[in-house]
Amino acid sequence: MSLVPWSPLLDTFDSLEKGISNFLPAMDVYEENDNVVVEATLAGIKPEDVEINVHDDVLTLEGKREVSSEIEEKNYYRKEVRSGSFNRSVVLPAPVKADKAEANFENGLLKIRLPKQSEAKSKNIKINVNNKK
Repeated sequence: MSLVPWSPLLDTFDSLEKGISNFLPAMDVYEENDNVVVEATLAGIKPEDVEINVHDDVLTLEGKREVSSEIEEKNYYRKEVRSGSFNRSVVLPAPVKADKAEANFENGLLKIRLPKQSEAKSKNIKINVNNKK
């Protein structure tokens, strides 16, 4: 397979016809109460084939979608469902407590809930005066 340089204007169907097998899952990132929530569409992917990592407030999803079809490549009229590996990173909008994160997978949607770190609050410090004579 030859390498195809990335272009934001590259037509999705062109890339499919050229045999590019990697794909990027769609992701939504939003805040909900005291959490940052990341949702990723992973239809056709087994949860055990997905790895989630948070480092320096960057969330990374890695995984793969296996080809499960018995149909030979030459019998397709159009092949738009991609298979292969993916690696997708997104900068989180706020510092999070990665060790408290929860991930749920339901109907092809991965939902990751990451509690936000509480912001450092200012505190007045009383000065003790020692009068030694």
